[in-house]
Amino acid sequence: MRIARYAAPGQDPAFGIVELAVDGGEHPDTIATLTGDPLAGPVNYTGKRHGLDEVRLLAPVIPRSKVVGVGRNFAAHAAEMGNEVPETPLIFFKPNTSVIGPQDPIVEPAVVEELSYEGELAVVIGRICKQVPKERVGEVIFGYTVANDVTARDLQKAEPQWARGKGWDTFCPLGPWIVTHLSLEEAGQLHITTELAGEVVQDGNTNQMVHDIPALVSHISGFTTLLPGDVILTGTPAGVGRMVPGQEVSVTIDQVGTLTNTVVAEDQ
Repeated sequence: MRIARYAAPGQDPAFGIVELAVDGGEHPDTIATLTGDPLAGPVNYTGKRHGLDEVRLLAPVIPRSKVVGVGRNFAAHAAEMGNEVPETPLIFFKPNTSVIGPQDPIVEPAVVEELSYEGELAVVIGRICKQVPKERVGEVIFGYTVANDVTARDLQKAEPQWARGKGWDTFCPLGPWIVTHLSLEEAGQLHITTELAGEVVQDGNTNQMVHDIPALVSHISGFTTLLPGDVILTGTPAGVGRMVPGQEVSVTIDQVGTLTNTVVAEDQ
């Protein structure tokens, strides 16, 4: 199942179930409206349906609490940055105000000299949990979406902690929807590519993670309570680099979807 959050002309944002042409169903490339928020409680179909070309997709989840990032979780990426692979997951936070959706602009702050993309698989938490054993992690995951962990690389390098380097508004694009049908095993074998201005710049797989999804969720929940709608960014493959205003960046994860955004300067 693909769950999206969308805005139709003249209507308030809503959640819906996406049906694509590749599914072979009766309603290709449409979204069926749901009542309420699937991460907040039970929902039902309203009977309304829109064509995907008639709506604007929004960030599929609004983190009420936090976005948790994982640094250097791909050995090749750690190496290209001149860093060692951490023995335990390297954790940082991005504020929920950094979240944007598909096609929303990534704003390059005027003080930033090196804005970088980082294509990643994002885990969406579905229930309140703390100290989750690895073998039970599948019980607390609602689904998966695509993320771009946008980073002000010059600020990240210059400061001992990463709050400014990672936390500006628009620095956490998510989308285009949440897929809920993937198993943990499937999520651990997904092809990730990032394209910048039409050129492939990252090409990796979630099976290259140093710490896999069960290890990450178990570790993070060991020190902080995870809430429904919390998002965990699982790390990026090698190939990170600079993007500049005017460029389009797309992150594609097989069986999940493609997230596309365009970079703009702060004064635009």
